[in-house]
Amino acid sequence: MGALPLNAEALYAQLLPAVKALIEASPAPVVLAGITSGGAWLAERLQRDLGLPGDAGVISSSMHRDDFAQRGLASSAQTVLPFDVNGAHVLLVDDVLYTGRTLRAVINELFDYGRPASVRLAVLVDRGGRELPIEANVCAARVSLADDQLLELARDGAGRLSFVIEPKKA
Repeated sequence: MGALPLNAEALYAQLLPAVKALIEASPAPVVLAGITSGGAWLAERLQRDLGLPGDAGVISSSMHRDDFAQRGLASSAQTVLPFDVNGAHVLLVDDVLYTGRTLRAVINELFDYGRPASVRLAVLVDRGGRELPIEANVCAARVSLADDQLLELARDGAGRLSFVIEPKKA
């Protein structure tokens, strides 16, 4: 496991005004749903820093993953959406966008809760390598990594964010 020279806190500082502008340009109300776990941390922080009412939602991809048979249920948080999805303008928040497969599963999960008016995506980092036609509306940085590496967001006890690179598990 190694630290990445990407400064997650600096990238968050870039993401914040971009998300604010996206929300201001969207029909109201916009609700945030963070993808477990890094995206949920980001959504919680954006909710607070933007002064949005209520709580951000947390959404899990585990029930709709195409590799569910191998992975099973993740030990991370499960979906909690403290708002009505029907008719809502949902802004999904994630830490790293890679193949798009997690986002496909998350969108399926979201539609299990209702039919949103729109769904947009904000990510801290886009690492390319898309396998599905999914693109972020807002992205703080684009990076390139080897296919055998995972880029993960970490959070310390004080809530500060950082990135780590780990070898992909076989």
